[in-house]
Amino acid sequence: MTHNALEQTLQASLTCQQSDCSGAISDGYCDICGLAAGKSASASVPSGASSSKAHTQSSARYSRRTSARTSARTSQRMSSRRSDRHRLGLGLVSLPDLPSNAPETLVLDDPKVPENKRFCGHCDARVRRDRGFCSQCGSGYSFIPSLKAGDVVGAQYEVRGAIAYGGLGWIYLAFDQLLSRYVVLKGLLNSEDASSAAVALAERQFLAAVKQPNIVGVYNFVTHGGEGFIVMEYVAGQTLRDLRRRRGPLPVSEAIAYIHRILGAFSYLHGQGLVYCDFKPDNIMLENGDVKLIDMGAVRRIDDPEGDIYGTVGYSAPEAGEGPTPASDLFTVGRTLAVLVATIPDFRKTHRFTLPGPDQIPLFGQYESLYHFLQRATAQKAGERFQSAEEMAEQLFGILRQVVAQETGQEVSAGSQFFGQDPLALGNTATDFSNGTSMTGASSSGLPMLLVDESDPAYGAVMNALAMPDRESKLTQLQQIAPQLSSKEATLNQIRLFLEAGDTESLALARQKLQGHFHTNLQNHVCWRSQWYCGQYHLHHDRPKQAQRCFERVYHQLPGELIPQLVLAQVLEQQEQFERARELYERVWQTDRRYPSAVFGLGRCCTRLGDSFAAAEALAEIPAASPLYSRSRWEIAQTLLVQRSSPLNLTELERIAHLLPPPINALSPGLSKPQSLLQPKGHRTNAATGPRSERAVRIAIERSLRSLAQSRQPPHQRLTLTELANQIRPRTWF
Repeated sequence: MTHNALEQTLQASLTCQQSDCSGAISDGYCDICGLAAGKSASASVPSGASSSKAHTQSSARYSRRTSARTSARTSQRMSSRRSDRHRLGLGLVSLPDLPSNAPETLVLDDPKVPENKRFCGHCDARVRRDRGFCSQCGSGYSFIPSLKAGDVVGAQYEVRGAIAYGGLGWIYLAFDQLLSRYVVLKGLLNSEDASSAAVALAERQFLAAVKQPNIVGVYNFVTHGGEGFIVMEYVAGQTLRDLRRRRGPLPVSEAIAYIHRILGAFSYLHGQGLVYCDFKPDNIMLENGDVKLIDMGAVRRIDDPEGDIYGTVGYSAPEAGEGPTPASDLFTVGRTLAVLVATIPDFRKTHRFTLPGPDQIPLFGQYESLYHFLQRATAQKAGERFQSAEEMAEQLFGILRQVVAQETGQEVSAGSQFFGQDPLALGNTATDFSNGTSMTGASSSGLPMLLVDESDPAYGAVMNALAMPDRESKLTQLQQIAPQLSSKEATLNQIRLFLEAGDTESLALARQKLQGHFHTNLQNHVCWRSQWYCGQYHLHHDRPKQAQRCFERVYHQLPGELIPQLVLAQVLEQQEQFERARELYERVWQTDRRYPSAVFGLGRCCTRLGDSFAAAEALAEIPAASPLYSRSRWEIAQTLLVQRSSPLNLTELERIAHLLPPPINALSPGLSKPQSLLQPKGHRTNAATGPRSERAVRIAIERSLRSLAQSRQPPHQRLTLTELANQIRPRTWF
């Protein structure tokens, strides 16, 4: 059945029970927020089943056979640089404990399939009765549970009852008499079609080999009365659908933690040449402090030319009906995350394949990087999405760092697999600071270096070439490597060397190679790298608007990375877009203090926006152990004491006294923050407010400035600081 045909069959039957939604339930899902129908406090059901006894809803699905499928791209298992990244919450988020469910409370008293979910398993035509023959193709069908309590299936599994109706038929709770454990039996859509039962059962044998901690286990395959059943692990807990319905939109950090963890399961499946097809909040279960992917009924081989395709309207990718791929799987992951954190208006119609903007959902403006992530994850063109679960997880981890830092105010630092260190942290500056002026935005020669992509076929050869002692030798080696080994990194590093040279001839060669890359390399990882160097090229030619567009694209592709946001802020600052630049600088510095360019940029933007004390407070966060400590205190003195249009009052003087460093002899090795200024003898002090008299405060500031002038400062700065000390000191007779 096509997408359009499916939509024509959907009928409104219930009102959404969400407190913040007025939508109607269409085929089991709200037509506004996209959440499944059911009781708000219903128990969870394993293996993808709905748990409400009043409404046994399953997803609205499409199913069609196709003759061509996209081949699987082998993916490696998700790697991690930190052991915490193998935990739910990544060591960054505290998640609530959830109760487990008593299995037999899930059994339905009167299992019925709603009329709007009754379709012929052979031709997809709508059928009305519980049992009969399709009026279109004549095939027999039955929607009556074929098993009842007390039946023993496969001489081993005692049925306790039906617990839900899923996309592939009835789901039953059973007890394994041999191993004394509860299991789930998942049957076929049409119990009257014995031949289909045999074929489907044979086609699902590969699921027995799926072994991953975050995927429900498949134990066995059995038949009973001509019907086939998959025997699966019983998972006690709650689905994200139930959690979302009960609590409303989840905290962003909590939702990200759940989705990040489940991406390991997708990485495993894709590496096995399988696609999940039908991911949504219903199909991820929280149990024992972890998450598990349940309902394996829709899983299929990527290269299967004949298998049925199942999906849920509002979650499935536009192209999924023509053949699911890892990219279409990851689309469903992005849509699920969006539903967990926000109520998407008109989820299954207007915003079926798109997301509303921050003007409609303020949360997307509050967490801008998350919005960029969701936009890329759910792009309508498959080539513009994340291409692997590993790539998606890496960026989502970066998003989580930014969210946690924003919510808690605590730094969450981590290394980058794409970018080198902040040049300022390495002692490099785009502008010579010794002349008394700090950096004023991005410079083509002051950008962080891109790291060589380890997946490039010539990675080792490129690294050896870059280790050559001079630029010409590097270029010669790279020019030989690029055509021989089809190395994109060899070409991109040639571009970098040309840009760093900065002369007219080199820039012309860089432009020529950049144009070639844009026309011949459309892969995302190459595209954003080309955009990075394109932005650097525009900076060479003093074209900040064009550079901004390039770095915006890099930020969109890598929303979890901080360096693109830092460089974008610098470009925006050059164009005097201080408010936007300030937001980016603040996010970068708040998340990771290893990027001091961000705090100096933040100070500049605050100053230009007229908030000199906010600028000074930001700069005061540079610790005393940092090589940039003296520079930051010089900036504070400049910001607060130079070019003032009005005299300082006592309150302002006290704030300045707390922001400037103590005298040199008061600093100790490893000091992370300046202590209170030493006070002159004979003046009373107050621990909460500092010195009480203006005279005492001025003397304290004077001593700090003279002490700062004695530290390692350029001569002109020492003179300026001495002059400021003379200006700030109280008047005396000598």
